[in-house]
Amino acid sequence: MTKPTQTFEEVESVIIRFAGDSGDGMQLTGTQFTNAAAVFGNDISTMPDYPSEIRAPAGTLAGVSGFQVNLSSHDVLTPGDAPQVLVAMNPAALKVSLPDMESGGIIIVNTDAFTRSNLKKAGYESNPLEDESLSGFQVYPIPLTTVNREALADIEGLSSKEKDRSQNFFALGIVFWMFDRQMETTTNWLKKKFAKRPIVIEANSKALLAGYHLGETLEAFQRRYRIRPASLAKGTYRKVTGNQATAMGLVTAARKMGKPLFYGTYPITPASDILHALAALRHCDVRTFQAEDEIAAMGSVVGASFGGALAVTGTSGPGIALKSEAMNLGIMLELPMVIVDVQRGGPSTGLPTKVEQSDLLQVMYGRNGESPIAVLSPQSPSDCFDIAYEACRLAVRAMSPVAILSDGFLANSSEPWLIPDADDIAPIEVNHPPARTNGEGPFLPYKRDPETLARPWAIPGTKGLEHRLGGLAKAPETGNVSYFPEHHEQMTAERAGKIARLADAIPEQEVFGPEEGELLMVSWGGTYGAVHTAVANAQAEGKSVAHAHVRYLNPFPKNFEALLKKYKKVVVAELNGGQLAFLIRGKFALDVQSFTKIQGQPFKISEVAAQIEEALS
Repeated sequence: MTKPTQTFEEVESVIIRFAGDSGDGMQLTGTQFTNAAAVFGNDISTMPDYPSEIRAPAGTLAGVSGFQVNLSSHDVLTPGDAPQVLVAMNPAALKVSLPDMESGGIIIVNTDAFTRSNLKKAGYESNPLEDESLSGFQVYPIPLTTVNREALADIEGLSSKEKDRSQNFFALGIVFWMFDRQMETTTNWLKKKFAKRPIVIEANSKALLAGYHLGETLEAFQRRYRIRPASLAKGTYRKVTGNQATAMGLVTAARKMGKPLFYGTYPITPASDILHALAALRHCDVRTFQAEDEIAAMGSVVGASFGGALAVTGTSGPGIALKSEAMNLGIMLELPMVIVDVQRGGPSTGLPTKVEQSDLLQVMYGRNGESPIAVLSPQSPSDCFDIAYEACRLAVRAMSPVAILSDGFLANSSEPWLIPDADDIAPIEVNHPPARTNGEGPFLPYKRDPETLARPWAIPGTKGLEHRLGGLAKAPETGNVSYFPEHHEQMTAERAGKIARLADAIPEQEVFGPEEGELLMVSWGGTYGAVHTAVANAQAEGKSVAHAHVRYLNPFPKNFEALLKKYKKVVVAELNGGQLAFLIRGKFALDVQSFTKIQGQPFKISEVAAQIEEALS
């Protein structure tokens, strides 16, 4: 039989979403396709989206797990607005994803899952594959479960249920064929992952190959797509998530200051992957400690910093609430430590697996007394490396806790990262006072550096450095307990002053676009990609709009106020009720506008574009 003629269509980018039940392996499927695209050289941006329940009811809307990837031959900053290709493993996955789909897009569905029971669970009154409701799309109905079982029929030792677990790899094989991707990356991963279970390697490899061959032989699939490699700067790249990059940045900072890294934490979504990444790095002088609760975790970090280690903890909003008292102790003791807050939807337990930027005011002010803290926020998954390193540098410079405000989108999404040359990364200077003799006079633990206002970092057990330590109010220089009003006011001012002086050690705020004009869009955290892309598109249309993405939230860059005043209108885009806008209004008395979204989802480029249009009109 003659094979059908195959045609290739060259496209610059494509947005693909894999969606199914929580047990269908969609996160794994999306990750493997992403890995293959990254190895090929495409620029990528991904967004995993899954329910917070351990296992929501199968076949329901609440149980849908999705993974979206944008792969391109040019630079991309977001996972994309509207998927152009959807792989839907059941009716619920179709119903949840359909409103986001691009008109005319490709939909691959597992027809075996479109049973009366599953249609009812998804809220369908009729089968969308039969009632013309999908007439605006290119639909490829495939009985995935059936054809996968047939492909694995000769494998003995696996039940039908176990064979069905491979149907996600069958679907992956089809998509590999459609987009001309090699399967070697995935097959090598299978061999490594399941080295002790050869039968699992065989089943998944056969399913993957069978899906690929189905694309070759099925006449409906003869249209294929090709995305060429992106033109990236020369160097060695690897795919990273934000949490992975954060872990590597912390380890790098510890090595660059000649310190062990202590990471004391309590597991919490979506920060737990930082612990997972660090736990495997004992050979890099990393010590991880999983405490019994958030309070104990923060206490261990205070102790580790007192002992002379680079001390870090990671958590999310509910954990910050519990850590706040011990964070305040760290501020009063004036010890360097880093608190990573991977923000999620709230309040209370809220939306553990969804994104929000609602912890800014909590981190800034959620402690008793006057207790200022430096706050940084990464703009992309790979930037989490730089921000983690920078937070450690500033913590040592100021001898004070520093907070990193990451978020669930940055933590779990991924992109290519150009691995830096370790020799190009500047060391972090650490000076511990040496041992003292009796003739030198008493050690003054709160005698401050005239430039930074930081106090000395005395290592316990060093001869002659004995001093009083605790959370009670202190006298200047000696650190002795003091209730004199003037002492309290002076120490309060000095603790605030050293945070403010960090502005001397951070870069000025950059702006993308005209340095003055009609509109400035301000963003922070994971909103960078959508806002930057929307602004770039608006500039290409001739609109007077610029973009300032803020990575240093406290203190602000020294030129930030002057920059804001150069534009007739300032709009702050953030995934909360307007917290950064609130801070800007209070700090600079400027009339800035808020553009907010609190849906557990990141901004779409189209949403920001509409806001730009509205602001300019």
